[in-house]
Amino acid sequence: MLLSLALHAYSMRYVLPAVVMIGTAPTYILAWGAWRLLSTVLPARFYHEVDDRLYTIYQSMVLFFFENYTGVQVIIYGDLPKTKENVVYMSNHICTVDWIIADMLAIRQNALGHVRYVLKDILKWLPLYGWYFSQHGGVYVKRRAKFNEKNMRNKLQAQIKAKTPMYLVIFPEGTRYSPVRPKVLTDSQAYATKEGLSVLKHVLTPRVKAIHVALDSMKNYLDAVYDVTIAYEGTVDHKGQRQQGPSMTAFLCKDFPGIHIYIDRIELKDIPEEQTLMKRWLHERFEIKDKLLIEFYEAKDSKRRNKFPGKSVQSKLSLKKTLPSVLFLSGLTVSMLLTESGRQLYIKTWIYGTLLGCLWVSVKA
Repeated sequence: MLLSLALHAYSMRYVLPAVVMIGTAPTYILAWGAWRLLSTVLPARFYHEVDDRLYTIYQSMVLFFFENYTGVQVIIYGDLPKTKENVVYMSNHICTVDWIIADMLAIRQNALGHVRYVLKDILKWLPLYGWYFSQHGGVYVKRRAKFNEKNMRNKLQAQIKAKTPMYLVIFPEGTRYSPVRPKVLTDSQAYATKEGLSVLKHVLTPRVKAIHVALDSMKNYLDAVYDVTIAYEGTVDHKGQRQQGPSMTAFLCKDFPGIHIYIDRIELKDIPEEQTLMKRWLHERFEIKDKLLIEFYEAKDSKRRNKFPGKSVQSKLSLKKTLPSVLFLSGLTVSMLLTESGRQLYIKTWIYGTLLGCLWVSVKA
């Protein structure tokens, strides 16, 4: 009985993070909404500056749980600049935790509020956040529909006009690599063969459209491209076979001891501008990722397995960067819920904020 209870408690360690992260959502949206109304008479850059600060507070709280609470080891390879830059961040895509990896790197550059995403269209229906991500500069794209290049260009150019700092996160594979969905990999490999590209094993064949539009639209605004390769420890079984990447709940249960992040900073002058040539360049970058992941997962020498080649640094995130945000947002939320009027406002924000958000993204996003 005691063992059963202990195991149950162990498996429920994601509950506290989930309650705090989801429970503070109305508080955050109310704070942001108040600023959005106040800033309507101000230049756009003032809105974006405060919006980025608010986003930093919320995402710092998220990182408290995904780094400090889990105690996960973050191992960084390559050179991560210490200063803020306007960048396109592109990465292989394994699981939902990949979105948090971009935050992990950005906070180490004091650029957390600048993170914006190219997102799957279905995510725009997320309660409260689907609408907010679009407001924060996110771009929604449909996976199998015709790519809306004009919409993405207009959105990015509006951000440039407002001089908004840019840390644009793109996953060029378009969907997650998953060993439990072999058809995704075989379809990707078949596409590579059809296009005369090399067949990849541990990543999917990347699609160039979003990357091309981003770089072409912001070529005079960006400082670099960050080419990031991610691997998670604990995703190889006893037979040496690669397994599914961690879900957010599994990750919050501290089941994954380490994240390995390999970073290549690429100058824009080294990237071809023409789309066909860029497609070839992008595939070559994913060939490099594939080789890194083969080394990580399959190295015959056990000392080389579960690590990327080259020098690495274990980077620990200070509580000073995350805990104040947890206390601040949690405190505001608890204060609201202590009064009857506060509870009514909280519930109405969930209901009407979600409905209005869904109505907005159905028309605009």
